[in-house]
Amino acid sequence: MVRVLFLHPDLGIGGAERLVVDAALALKERGHQVSFLTNHHDSTHCFKETADGTFPVHVVGDWLPRGLFGRFYAICAYLRMLYAAIYASFFMPQREKVDVVVCDLISVCIPVLRFAPHRPKVLFYCHFPDQLLSSREGLLKWLYRLPINWLEEHTIGLADKVLVNSKFTLRVFQDTFRRLSTVPDVLYPSLHTQYFDQMQKKLEQRSALFDEPVHPRVPLNAFIYLDINRYERKKNHALGLHSLRLLGDMLPANDFKRCRLIIAGGYDTRCMENVEHFAELEQLTEELKLQDHVVLLRSPTDEEKCRLLFAAHCLLYTPENEHFGIVPLEGMYCSKPVVALNSGGPTETVVNTSTGFLCEKTEKSFGGAMHQLFRDEQLRVKMGDQGHKRVQQKFSFQAFADRLNGIIRDLVPISKESSPKKTE
Repeated sequence: MVRVLFLHPDLGIGGAERLVVDAALALKERGHQVSFLTNHHDSTHCFKETADGTFPVHVVGDWLPRGLFGRFYAICAYLRMLYAAIYASFFMPQREKVDVVVCDLISVCIPVLRFAPHRPKVLFYCHFPDQLLSSREGLLKWLYRLPINWLEEHTIGLADKVLVNSKFTLRVFQDTFRRLSTVPDVLYPSLHTQYFDQMQKKLEQRSALFDEPVHPRVPLNAFIYLDINRYERKKNHALGLHSLRLLGDMLPANDFKRCRLIIAGGYDTRCMENVEHFAELEQLTEELKLQDHVVLLRSPTDEEKCRLLFAAHCLLYTPENEHFGIVPLEGMYCSKPVVALNSGGPTETVVNTSTGFLCEKTEKSFGGAMHQLFRDEQLRVKMGDQGHKRVQQKFSFQAFADRLNGIIRDLVPISKESSPKKTE
């Protein structure tokens, strides 16, 4: 048994959060002692495993500001994470001392962890270089980001082990951090497929899959296109809306009347972009005259999300150059064809014309795929079956858990792992 602490800035709802929760589940199933330390945790806006007692979750530093004057979010996030790392290293009760700290998103905590008296091993999971996620806004922004970017590169290099989520991210990592000799390993995210199986059985027993509409504005005979992603501009939800408008021009009126696009996105009132972008999508829906065909949902629960996945006919994935993207795997496991952009992580998960379509960033390309799937039920079923099998074969939770367990055991020396643990 290895004592593992996950150090994560905000245990909300998102792809990064889903990954660390799944990683924690994988290690717990392998007999390790797992806990979380975070700057923020809202039990009403999180994955259920962090709120139902599955894992101990300790919150520190939430009193520190998330931003100053509507800016400086990066430096504030770094300071909040430093505070958490200092607590983990020097003030955590002795009985809670850990062997391995798994951190992600913010690497500035790594040097502090390396100086901890009990010297835990540090595993850093790089979803994508943070400096590439920051918008370019002129000289002042460049000067502001300069020391932050320097810190990111040099602190990642201090980790005992670095993982990335795809071959695409590996190439970007090596192109971005040229001064590092570190060569990360690729550990693809996975799904806790047992949860999806249990949820499907639960919904079927309640007859909630086929006998109840998933939303009051979605009739039972609707053809559902589902788009799951946070309400952020880079997620490119607008492409789905424009493609749906084009689909309306391609289909007979009676057919298009059945079509619904459901956008189910993570939404946090503390995040101004979430609030603004949701309003922008509402406005765009009206401009395109799609009010009767579009449903915008904010932060659906895990059960609501599963109902949507099982009820949908097709999954849309609109971000460009997404570093991995767990949603296509969720769609494929639920036997749904996936329409995604031909860039980034989806090129490693979605097989074009087999488990879905990889499209160009145009409504003509995207809408054409949507039209083909609407018209060809046999193709939808075939792609759904092949997608389900692909997740089982290539991205199984069992393989993910085995690989992560091996990495953790390699990090912890045998003598330390087998030594008696203080339990008082």
